[in-house]
Amino acid sequence: MTDDRLRMTPGPTAVPAAVRERMSEPTPNPDIEPAFFDFYRDLTDNLEALYGGDEIVILGGEGILGLEAAVASLVEPGDRVLCIANGRYGEGFADFVDMYGGDAVICDAPWREPLDRAAVEAALADGSFDVATMVHCETPTGVLNDIEPVLDVLAEHDVISIVDAVSSLGGVPVPTDRIDVCLGASQKCFSAPPGLTVCSISDRAWRKIESFETDGFYTDLEPWRDAAAEEWFPYTHLSSNLYGLDTAIDLLLEEGLENVFERHETAAARCRERADRLGLSIYPDAARSSPTVTALEVPGRAATLQRTLAEEHDLVLATGLGDLEDDVLRIGHMGHNARRDRVDWTMDALEAVL
Repeated sequence: MTDDRLRMTPGPTAVPAAVRERMSEPTPNPDIEPAFFDFYRDLTDNLEALYGGDEIVILGGEGILGLEAAVASLVEPGDRVLCIANGRYGEGFADFVDMYGGDAVICDAPWREPLDRAAVEAALADGSFDVATMVHCETPTGVLNDIEPVLDVLAEHDVISIVDAVSSLGGVPVPTDRIDVCLGASQKCFSAPPGLTVCSISDRAWRKIESFETDGFYTDLEPWRDAAAEEWFPYTHLSSNLYGLDTAIDLLLEEGLENVFERHETAAARCRERADRLGLSIYPDAARSSPTVTALEVPGRAATLQRTLAEEHDLVLATGLGDLEDDVLRIGHMGHNARRDRVDWTMDALEAVL
């Protein structure tokens, strides 16, 4: 079956042919074949090169699994956790903290505003936090947060950082060397199918993880620390998905990360240039938007535009989430889709519909 639709959503992204072909290889038994453990260790080594250090764990589950697992593995009942937020996913960390018995304290800013460093400093003044969470790229609004000033404050107070970089890692520079748990996912800038979460975990985070028993199994990161070295997995891994991710990471490293970042910047600039010509505003503005996703303000029209573009132009875009569901139309120029010709196809269709 052929499908000519162009899917310019902010994840899942288009999967290159080489990745799809790799996934069609015979499926090994990942629990008992020694060669598979060699493969897995090579893949995590490549991911460490992309991340820039720290130990890598790959979980069999979509990116949200990583957010929950990080909280489940680092938050003991009664722990106070600072959830630093200016968007839906930043605020959503608090739900996981509550779920695992922690005390979530939300340090929030309006969705159009940057993370509030001064508010973070004030919240940490009493020294009662061990863990803090935040989001690098808020996909529902396209906002790319400058997280380094906040990481500075967390470092001053010796607070473990959990960062959702799901929609930025592999498309935008991420200060991974300063993050204790940095979360990525296969279906965003890596351009592999959904199904895998990638985590980098610092030694400090591992010490915290190993200091208490987690109330859960699938969300417990602790068994993964020595699993590959000891040649076992806590559960049967998604071997075909791992093959696909391996090829996707090879493609990124072959292109070179600086070239990948430049390609994303170029695609984003083209998208916003075309949007400006159409008289469309960027949410919140171009200066604070991620090179991986552009959110266009179309008050009350997002669902209609999305449907018309799919029906008349075989183009799939995403609307906003929550209160912005019908007011924002989102274009994902990330991963394999971060190319000028795909952006122009998208904007040509949008121009025709408007």
